[in-house]
Amino acid sequence: MSPAILNRGRLAVWGGCLALALALPLVLKSGFIISLLCQIGIMAVFSLSYNMLLGQTGLLSFGHAVYYGLGAFATMHLLNAIGKGGGPLTTALLPLAGGLAGMVAGVVLGYVTTRKAGTTFAMITLGIGELVAACSLMFPAVFGGEGGVSGNRVVGKEAFLGFTWGPQVEMYGLIVLWAFACTVAMFALTQTPLGRMANAVRDNPERAEFVGYDTERVRFLMVILSGFFAGIAGGLSALNYEIVTAETLNAHTSGIVLLIAFVGGIGFFYGPIIGAILVTVMQIVIGGMTHAWLLYFGLFFLFMVLVAPGGIASLIAVQRNLWQAGLLGRMLPHYLAVTPPVLVLLTGLVGLIELGYALLSGDAGVGAGDTATRVLGMQLHLGAPGPWLTALAITGIGLILTRWIGGRLGVAWNATLATLYGDKA
Repeated sequence: MSPAILNRGRLAVWGGCLALALALPLVLKSGFIISLLCQIGIMAVFSLSYNMLLGQTGLLSFGHAVYYGLGAFATMHLLNAIGKGGGPLTTALLPLAGGLAGMVAGVVLGYVTTRKAGTTFAMITLGIGELVAACSLMFPAVFGGEGGVSGNRVVGKEAFLGFTWGPQVEMYGLIVLWAFACTVAMFALTQTPLGRMANAVRDNPERAEFVGYDTERVRFLMVILSGFFAGIAGGLSALNYEIVTAETLNAHTSGIVLLIAFVGGIGFFYGPIIGAILVTVMQIVIGGMTHAWLLYFGLFFLFMVLVAPGGIASLIAVQRNLWQAGLLGRMLPHYLAVTPPVLVLLTGLVGLIELGYALLSGDAGVGAGDTATRVLGMQLHLGAPGPWLTALAITGIGLILTRWIGGRLGVAWNATLATLYGDKA
């Protein structure tokens, strides 16, 4: 195994993360939080598998949900086929069947898609993704039609080491173990010659071909391996929800994993994990608070593209460089100073968005001025000027303070970066 894998510091971090993840149910006994953590674990594996294509090999795919969905359907069909003849140990290994289904799909589809790279590859994957999504409704015997395919993950008469996978907390433990194993395996792949050549194909395919490597073969192998891990994520999803629908195969799922990888940071291995945590929380937590969560997510994505195109992981990397250079302390007061006005600005913007959304969606009823509507937990009259003027005033104050204090932050930031790179020079 590569020395990078056996690095003591890295092993300590991985061991600590695994221990923390397994200990969380002992502290957070909320069923909602456990379910949220389960979905985060599944999406982390799924987004890491996608980053094998986009981040490592430079392949922009619009149909990655195909491998995820086929792995989920294969797992569910095998679970139903085993029935009472199986047991908890068999169920725990079923995500491997999903991975094999994703790998087979990668062999078949990768043979077609990897003949070209760049825009051609992206368009072919988009067409294949739409084709498979359409077929999912045309073959109900395989995909279950609009109702999908359901099953029961609790099979067999005896428990395995006390586990039946019935309680959600037990399923969480299984997802953590699979997610940890897949994460380590995908990181190990980045240290292999294949992983290094995938980076070379991403950065300069012409030079890779000049030194004797078959770039098409490298892309093909990476699609196969990416499909394998995406299939495992689909298998975990099938066991977690005990139902698989055509939604797992459609463009929405492919779009979500693309956004997760981009927001987290495709240039860093741990970036998609950060993106999986953030986007899943936005989907479930914020989605449960407001119907306008998609608008918030769109604005956040736009902010990331404009301010930090390298993703959240790139911001963390810069702060780490500042800390190693002993310059982080210079920026901390500016970070603390700009935080309150940013919060004020966000409060005003959220108020305006919620008021506008409630008005446009018809929540105010016919007589908006006489009908009270619940916005952010408050009963407000959308036809009255008070709520709107208050939200506008808060937004204006926040904007002025943010621009004023943010200007000072920008000056300090540029000076600190100049010192950092000047010292390195």
